[in-house]
Amino acid sequence: MGRLAGKNILITGGNSGIGLAAAQEFDREGARVAICGLNEGSLQAAKETLGAGSLAVRADVSNLPDLDTMYATIKREFGHLDGVFVNAGYSEFLLFEDVTEQSFDRVIAVNFKGVYFTIQKALPLLRQGSSVIINASVGARKGWPTTSTVSTCKAAVVHLARILSAELVGRGIRVNTLSPGPTDTAMFGRFAGEEQGDAVDEIVRRKIASLRRGVVEGSNEWNILFRRYRDEELRKKGPR
Repeated sequence: MGRLAGKNILITGGNSGIGLAAAQEFDREGARVAICGLNEGSLQAAKETLGAGSLAVRADVSNLPDLDTMYATIKREFGHLDGVFVNAGYSEFLLFEDVTEQSFDRVIAVNFKGVYFTIQKALPLLRQGSSVIINASVGARKGWPTTSTVSTCKAAVVHLARILSAELVGRGIRVNTLSPGPTDTAMFGRFAGEEQGDAVDEIVRRKIASLRRGVVEGSNEWNILFRRYRDEELRKKGPR
């Protein structure tokens, strides 16, 4: 029997990368896992790698009605939650002077608003002694060019975790953050021909002692499959 047998866990952005690897590990440890994501195809493919009791819900974490629907589904299927891994994220790597209002809003919507309300709306389902883990970033403490929006959001959620730790201590709910460095996930190759992956590689070359991105354990095969799926979808859509 795994260490998390009998526990119910939600992982946002659980359809690829760090989120999927976490979901698979929770599943191996006996937890019943719910994942959410935007892409229905990759979401269902991810669910097939998890146990029979898992749940996959399409949801945009920046959209509050989507969150309400997701939690209603989780309440109906699971009854309660013992933990939430707030992992869903979105990045655009632009120089400060090139950031538009639209780009700013897209990044803030997922990386701060989405985190904030994912946790707030989970509270009615979280039992005494539950755990909330926010996937932040080493960028919260580093001043890397082209990361003015995403890294500022990550710094904000690190501080949010401190505040929520104080507010929720009476309910026995722990709130912590993880701060991984640049990690080789499908996110950075999602938009073929754009500069986001190059921007991350430039940070790695200049700022990371190991001179490489981190690797999500056990996820390489999944990332290859995800990229194949993405490329096929891009071909169907044709030139933009």
